[in-house]
Amino acid sequence: MTNQYVPLLFMTGIGAAFALLSVLLLPYVGPRRYNRAKADAYECGIEPTPQALGGGKVPIKYYLTAMLFIIFDIESVFLYPFAVHFAGLGLIALVEMVLFIITVFVAYAYVWRRGGLEWD
Repeated sequence: MTNQYVPLLFMTGIGAAFALLSVLLLPYVGPRRYNRAKADAYECGIEPTPQALGGGKVPIKYYLTAMLFIIFDIESVFLYPFAVHFAGLGLIALVEMVLFIITVFVAYAYVWRRGGLEWD
């Protein structure tokens, strides 16, 4: 039983050793050409300012897009295992998944109706 985990532990050890070695060797192997432009913060080609443009307010549509992505990402997380084991789950699981998809579709229709998917 324990022999099944030896390859997993071996690959974990190789990954950890590679990560540690990469971090430790970076100062010796990496480039050392520093200048003021590389030390400055990069903000999409805009000169960095102490306060964000527009008084520091971020449009809400960015947060709505992120929440929509999370909702549909979670949907795919639930749908994939269901699709893999569909044959052995039975009718109850199918009914539950249909209810789940209907719930997500209602949320999608609500957001669409409210204009959350439109960019001005």
